[in-house]
Amino acid sequence: MKRLLILTALPICTFLYADDLHQPSVGQLQEQINALQNEVQALATASQTPASGSERIHLWGYGEMGVTHPLSNGRNTQADLARAVFGLGEDFDPTTRFNSEFEVEHAVASSVDQGEFEVEQFYVDHDFNRHYRIRTGLFLIPAGFLNEHHEPTHYYGVQRNFVETLIIPSTWREGGLSLQATNDTGWAITVGLTTDQDLSVWNFQPNPSSILTALDLENTNTAPLQQTHQELQLAHAQHPATLLALEYQGTAGLDLGGTIFTGLASNSADPVANQRITLSEVHARADFACFELSMVSAYGQINHTAEVNALHPDASLPMPAAFEGSYLQAVYVHPLQGNQSINPFIRIERFNMASRYEGVTWSLPTNTTTLRADRVNTLGFNYYLTQRVVFKIDTQHFEQQSNYNRIDFGMGVEL
Repeated sequence: MKRLLILTALPICTFLYADDLHQPSVGQLQEQINALQNEVQALATASQTPASGSERIHLWGYGEMGVTHPLSNGRNTQADLARAVFGLGEDFDPTTRFNSEFEVEHAVASSVDQGEFEVEQFYVDHDFNRHYRIRTGLFLIPAGFLNEHHEPTHYYGVQRNFVETLIIPSTWREGGLSLQATNDTGWAITVGLTTDQDLSVWNFQPNPSSILTALDLENTNTAPLQQTHQELQLAHAQHPATLLALEYQGTAGLDLGGTIFTGLASNSADPVANQRITLSEVHARADFACFELSMVSAYGQINHTAEVNALHPDASLPMPAAFEGSYLQAVYVHPLQGNQSINPFIRIERFNMASRYEGVTWSLPTNTTTLRADRVNTLGFNYYLTQRVVFKIDTQHFEQQSNYNRIDFGMGVEL
């Protein structure tokens, strides 16, 4: 609009003041028009450039705390500040951005405590245009619903579900680069090259006495990808893994997607070579007025496990050839005054961290088979005080490990 007004005003002013000014030539008029066009273009460019200083810096974070009460043994009740996370980012220009995320787990991180301090994300995004983006650094793998969007306000239940903890090891991140392409119909495809798994660290003789509750099961890193993903900590990178993810969000209330991640382990279980680990998953979510239905199904494989397990006879935890899990969840969203809502939900899930073994000729300990697989029914509700403050309560029933049955209370906040 500014450009139109300026260009329109130029001949008008020339006509009105022709008696007072020398009549400019056509060439002079063209030079003035070109100069004005350059000024308008400079103004337009400046208006698109992010403000300098602190306005380019972005801060965010989230945190969650909870109480877990096992119904069979109240002495194992635990209260925990599970996570305190803060993020820092900067917009370098309209097309290039930096993001990072830092996490403290279990309130205290030291050599004598169970807490950890870790870099969860550290990457740069660059938009070639509105349809193509490249990302490089340490980033989250786009698998399932929870891995990329794991703030406590984004999921139901005090604890993260088992499928997206033990099978998809949220939060699962790798170092590398990815390219995302989108279109105007709601489709997005992501391809990438990342670091892979280190199978040489597999623990064939874990201590089962350390797993007393369902919370221990999630936190002891005995699941296949929990044990072996490297988190870009001096990561072996001889063989890059490949990533392919597809997502559709072109219809209101519908989210469909799937991911395949596969690669040769840079460190196989010596002396076995060329072990490949693959994880594939599909997910779907649909909103119907006040109802929400969602599901995730994941399946993983590790090859050459027969040769590996033959080297560790009588192992209490052999390396599995396959692992899998799935869940179905239904939510009723009941709005209250203002931004408040109370959302009851039910989730039915199953997980098996060792659905198939190869090369295992001995009898496994009973606790190995029962601890590795279960069916869990969760019933509870999220109460949203605001969209970014949530209080939660749920109860969980385990079909195999009934001593894991529990009631959870929790609170989460997103900044």
